[in-house]
Amino acid sequence: MNPDNLTKEYTNGEVTIIWQSGKCIHSANCVKNNPDVFHPKEKPWILPEASTSEKIIKTIHKCPSGALTYYLNNKD
Repeated sequence: MNPDNLTKEYTNGEVTIIWQSGKCIHSANCVKNNPDVFHPKEKPWILPEASTSEKIIKTIHKCPSGALTYYLNNKD
């Protein structure tokens, strides 16, 4: 596994955040737009349970590099 190109997933049960380290340009848009969820100096650095799914999705859409994506979890 290449540590410079990791893919990690974080979920709050409704939405799963996918982060790809190899695409991240460290613009900090995620931290600026949703500081309750994104904590780059902590591990884990993404805490999806700290915000609404709607706000998480809006934040992900502002990621300029595409390092953050998401999918909605099945509610079955």
